[in-house]
Amino acid sequence: MDRTASARWNGDLKGGKGTLKVGSGAFEGSYSFTSRFEGGGGTNPEELLGAAHAGCFSMALSHALAQAGKVPTSVETTATVHLGKVAAGFAITGIDLKTRGVVPGLSADEFRRFAEDTKANCIVSKALAAVPMTLDAALA
Repeated sequence: MDRTASARWNGDLKGGKGTLKVGSGAFEGSYSFTSRFEGGGGTNPEELLGAAHAGCFSMALSHALAQAGKVPTSVETTATVHLGKVAAGFAITGIDLKTRGVVPGLSADEFRRFAEDTKANCIVSKALAAVPMTLDAALA
């Protein structure tokens, strides 16, 4: 199973602009130096990475809970991707995951244990294993 995404960039780094697209056609967005490094309008690669991580995490946590007989009503996850200045330029310096779940019959401690396991084992978390991650998991 392969997934694709593409990027087109026009111009130099600071004055240029580009477009990011996913192969399914479900998303296309503009990006620029200002959207990436200065909080300007448009998206950026780190924001899309966060969306991918949050989506993967929510699906994986829901699956793990259901496999244990605790089908969640909902799981909502936010991934905050930190882009920071380092000696060699910029780097993703950390990811903070915040997840909230509505899971009938599950204790808060059990939910946190499932979430910790998911943090280590969801597909995107594994791909980003070199990046420091925090997790804030609680029942909603």
